[in-house]
Amino acid sequence: GTGLEKFSQEFPARFFDTGIAEEHAIGFSAGLCRGGLKPVVAIYSTFLQRGFDQLIHDVCLQELPVMFCLDRSGVVSDDGPTHNGVFDLAYLRVIPNMVVMAPSDAGEMEKMIELGLHLKRPCAIRYPKDCVPEPAVREVSSGLIPLGRSRCLRTGKDVLLLALGSMVYPALEAASLLEKENIFCEVVDARFVKPLDEEMLREKGKNFPLIVTVEDGTLNGGFGSAVNEFLQNVLDKVPLIKNIGLPDEFLKHDKREVILKRLGLDGPGISRTIKDHYQSVMKNT
Repeated sequence: GTGLEKFSQEFPARFFDTGIAEEHAIGFSAGLCRGGLKPVVAIYSTFLQRGFDQLIHDVCLQELPVMFCLDRSGVVSDDGPTHNGVFDLAYLRVIPNMVVMAPSDAGEMEKMIELGLHLKRPCAIRYPKDCVPEPAVREVSSGLIPLGRSRCLRTGKDVLLLALGSMVYPALEAASLLEKENIFCEVVDARFVKPLDEEMLREKGKNFPLIVTVEDGTLNGGFGSAVNEFLQNVLDKVPLIKNIGLPDEFLKHDKREVILKRLGLDGPGISRTIKDHYQSVMKNT
């Protein structure tokens, strides 16, 4: 399910299948790391929850450079409430020493894996069970992506739209729809939940009347919460912030696209929410 069958056949001495013993997989990876290896642990996001204790005590407390690849993060089609990986952002960002990344497409995924392999601390890369979109921006760059740095995909003057992972492309769609109504969004691919791009947030947080965050994880303690906490602590005057994400409930069984549309996490849904809040801001200024 995590796509490692070919790897296991080509590199059998480097592949360990622990079955559905996630606690053991994480503790085992910590032991491998202490022995001088660089473990990459592939687990469904929702089942990493079972190893939360091992994440804290066996990996992060010792600052061991284990890399976690979290498949099926966010809303998952057809597998029901047990398989939706909607809590990973919230439970990972509270752990010291942890780096949390979310790629928006295959190119970003490759860059984050490369960065994770070079980090000297624990990290997690969370990605959805979904089709890979065409890159919004074709970048020709060398070297590792800078730790904790976002990238601006579209400039604008009215709304700062901070999107994470699989929500980047719906956010770009929303920005295109809003431009037709003369609302111009600056779209930023956040890339990192921990560490946040603090330099970008300090700079851009002063220049927009409305900041919107979009994530396919629970709003409680997630990416939007991290942005809120940071801006409240560093800005003298905080603009209106609207967080878009998943509600405080277990999501019922359905197709991924159906769930996202119902919750307003597709392009049209995001654009409607932004339009409503932007018009409210303009009335009060």
